[in-house]
Amino acid sequence: MNAVHPWRTVPRRSKITFLLAVFFVFAIIGFANDTMDMGRQAPLRFWLGVVLPGLFALVYAFAGVTLRSQWWKAFVPIFVVQFVAMGALDKLLPDPPPLAQMGKHELEILHSRLTFDGIAMIIAVSLGYTGFIYVFISEGKRYLRTRTEMATLEGEMAAAREVQRLMVPEHPPQVGGYSIESVYHPAAEVGGDFFQVIPLSSDRALVVIGDVSGKGLRAAMIVSMIVGTLRTVSAFTEEPDKILNELNRHLCGHMQEGFATCLVVRLEGQGRLTLANAGHLPPYVNGAEFSLPGSLPLGLNESAAYEQVSLEMASGDTVVLLTDGVAEAQNALRVLFGFERVESMLQEGATAKIVADAAQLHGQNDDLTILRLARV
Repeated sequence: MNAVHPWRTVPRRSKITFLLAVFFVFAIIGFANDTMDMGRQAPLRFWLGVVLPGLFALVYAFAGVTLRSQWWKAFVPIFVVQFVAMGALDKLLPDPPPLAQMGKHELEILHSRLTFDGIAMIIAVSLGYTGFIYVFISEGKRYLRTRTEMATLEGEMAAAREVQRLMVPEHPPQVGGYSIESVYHPAAEVGGDFFQVIPLSSDRALVVIGDVSGKGLRAAMIVSMIVGTLRTVSAFTEEPDKILNELNRHLCGHMQEGFATCLVVRLEGQGRLTLANAGHLPPYVNGAEFSLPGSLPLGLNESAAYEQVSLEMASGDTVVLLTDGVAEAQNALRVLFGFERVESMLQEGATAKIVADAAQLHGQNDDLTILRLARV
């Protein structure tokens, strides 16, 4: 991940004030040199002697803030340029020869020049340190404000993680006649994947898996809405297609141009499964992809309709449900984990954990969820 450029995070007013403060503080060098030369520098030499140290100080400050611990990479070349520039200034505009004696007029000029230098140094120091104090106070306030906002956000994220932990079970309830294994790894602190295993009053059970578009807190909030609606709807109907219809109706208009995919599976006695899909990846039955009717994801079209199909599982058969974060795991060379590798591993009898661990090791960049249903 590329680090954020330091200058991009600082308000423009603070940046300008800081750089002006640096300039004024180091411009004092020019006034001090003129004082040591008894105010006899020519006007062009005098003003260049004031401006150049301030400008080089700006370059040092900008390079130091930009490079941070690597500041030394810029220090040497800048110092060389400064040394050459000041040497050229001394050679092209040398100091005038010293006066053998000073008359009243020369003394008045000297007094006036030294008074100017003294006042200028006082003003430059005052402006410089006033600028530093302003930046210190304003950035201190901004830092405290940022820390407060971060603490608030961390509290909200902690609450979201706790809510999601309750909604996405670490150990799903077991269903008679089936063995259920689940793996859930969000890419961020909270994720957009979800799954539920809901026992029904008819001694059957619903297994639901889905994926909300996007990541982070927004996706997690939509997940909470989906899970809440799902549990409410499943109390009134056990038909997967009707459950998806109700979920879609509730989500339309509340997804902020996003969508959610969802696959609902009803487990029944004797190995019978009833499935309905809303744009989600099809399941794998004994390692082979099981074809499902095409369908729209949830939240896109309120009039979308969903079909359900049946599947018979014999003893020892497996059905694997997963989200696209598994196949879309990507390594440093941008090579995808891929559906072919997933299918090959499942055909060899890999468990959900084995597949998930392999995808994570390959390079997880999205939420990753796998459910493995085995008929016993």
